[in-house]
Amino acid sequence: MTEVTKGVGYGLSAYTIWGCFPLFFALFEGVPAFEILIHRIIWSCVFLALVISGLRRWPAVSAALANPAQLWRVLACALLIAINWGIYIYSVETRHVLQASLGYFLTPLVNVALGMLVLRERMGPWQMAAVVLAGVGILIQLVLLGELPWISLVLAVSFGTYGLVRKQVLLDGLSGLFVETLLLLPVGLLTFGWLVGEGVSSFGDSAYIGTLLMASGIVTAIPLLLFAGAARRLRLATVGFLMYINPTLQFFIALLVFGEPLSEVQLASFVVIWIALGLYSWSSWHYRPRVPAGQN
Repeated sequence: MTEVTKGVGYGLSAYTIWGCFPLFFALFEGVPAFEILIHRIIWSCVFLALVISGLRRWPAVSAALANPAQLWRVLACALLIAINWGIYIYSVETRHVLQASLGYFLTPLVNVALGMLVLRERMGPWQMAAVVLAGVGILIQLVLLGELPWISLVLAVSFGTYGLVRKQVLLDGLSGLFVETLLLLPVGLLTFGWLVGEGVSSFGDSAYIGTLLMASGIVTAIPLLLFAGAARRLRLATVGFLMYINPTLQFFIALLVFGEPLSEVQLASFVVIWIALGLYSWSSWHYRPRVPAGQN
């Protein structure tokens, strides 16, 4: 098996797991979204600490914790990813998975827009057209439905901004996520302690719920490890193409499993954004740097 084939396998596995996240978080019936978020932070931190110990990545973590300038950026990443996780869990609990799907379809285009606005990156004409089309897709819902798809926008902007800030942090994905959750851990533990003290914690309700809450940490870390394996073996354009598996699976889970309604206006909005993604993907692939044969 070639390294590229392994990379594709890792990438498919990572994005398939992420795409099936609605099925997992739907199991937490009756547990508030913020409490699931707290446990996801706590148990992700615990599980990632074990993985980092096994892989001997502690020097990178120690260096990050000893660098105040970098630590502020990691803290910003931590807050952004917490917002993203929290809104995503809320979208599953309230059966707004279609909006979550739309948010992750929008994320690559938000990345392009942020690159232009913040980093002053040059945007090609097709990329500009893709971003404008995405804006039209959102306006369709705003004008014709009279409501802003705020879940989609918060997910796309929070994750897009997370990616922007994360680029400035010299840490691999695994170590970076561990430091992020480590910075959030005190708040998570204090909140967990408060819930227990008030007698409203769901953790002790049943072995089933307790196990699910603990498993959220493992479920968070596994696709990240798979993604890291894919990113090391594949071109960025290939990884970017595989990324659409995640929101596509969420889209079909919302329709076929959760039975969420899809109005004609919403479908039109999705179609416009899919066209925008098609333009963006085509331009990224067509104008990608030429790689000599035999290199990946």
